[in-house]
Amino acid sequence: MSDIVWGPATGVGSMPGGDAREAAKAVTGTFEDFPYLPELPARGPGADMIGRSLGMLVEMYAHVEPSGWRISDRPGRDTRRARSWLGEDLDALEEFTQGYEGPLKVQAVGPWTLAAALELRNGEAALSDPGACRDLTASLAEGLRVHLAELRRRVPGARPVLQLDEPSLTAVLRGHVRSASGYRTHRAVDRQIVESALRDVTGAVGDGQVIVHSCAPDVPFALLRRAGAAGVSFDFGLLTERDEEAIGEAVEGGTKLFAGVVASTDGPLSDPAGSVMGVRTLWRRLGLNPGTLAGSVVVTPSCGLAGASPAYARAALAHCVRAARSLADNPE
Repeated sequence: MSDIVWGPATGVGSMPGGDAREAAKAVTGTFEDFPYLPELPARGPGADMIGRSLGMLVEMYAHVEPSGWRISDRPGRDTRRARSWLGEDLDALEEFTQGYEGPLKVQAVGPWTLAAALELRNGEAALSDPGACRDLTASLAEGLRVHLAELRRRVPGARPVLQLDEPSLTAVLRGHVRSASGYRTHRAVDRQIVESALRDVTGAVGDGQVIVHSCAPDVPFALLRRAGAAGVSFDFGLLTERDEEAIGEAVEGGTKLFAGVVASTDGPLSDPAGSVMGVRTLWRRLGLNPGTLAGSVVVTPSCGLAGASPAYARAALAHCVRAARSLADNPE
């Protein structure tokens, strides 16, 4: 995995507002060597990360209920809306990546967060039914194959990077996902089953590289690496000493760290060097070679920017680029 060349900084996924062209212009203008396909959840159901990913499924459909997304027999208005917005976003990205060559990131919700969020016909999460989880994983894997093929067609010079968003993964592993009634939780899913499903999805993307993103605490770094993730994206501020050994092993194994060091909601931005000071400190504590720092870390916001103001979102993305430059110029 050490031969993967990704840009020094990128974004996580979501942006504020509802203008696809404006978002694509901001992202491609800021990240000249690692742009990504923005998500605009403010447009409503189908543009949210769950609905957007459900719209990618093959031969599985969902519609919106007051409680959330529920499985359907056939594609309805909500599925069509999700697919239409994704098409609009791809149109905008294609417009601003003419002639681009290099890594290009797209995001989709991973199989376990999707299983925790999608309701079966009885209102319970798909997570409660192992057969439904397997069907969902297979449908998602096929849908992502189609999605990445479309990206390659639209941007021939792109090297697709797929980011699987798995914020519910730790809750799934620990049995913390609540039932529809809210009075109980679904039982924890066996780690090998979780790993196997993730591997099925990462293996489906062909030569595309896969990273897994979670802005929840206790990211299972070792499990994600075994499942085929070439990179792990996380909120750096949530790391604890318990994570350090797994991070050291990940770095030495060639796994890229997408370090979320820039706040994802409005607030004062520190100087760029200050934003990555914690990363430098961690490197020293782990006894890692400072010379490997810039090549091992991609700087990002801590999570998506949907909750930020448009002005702050643009400033945060630009700040990531400056912070990454600081890390490369002064690793120690």
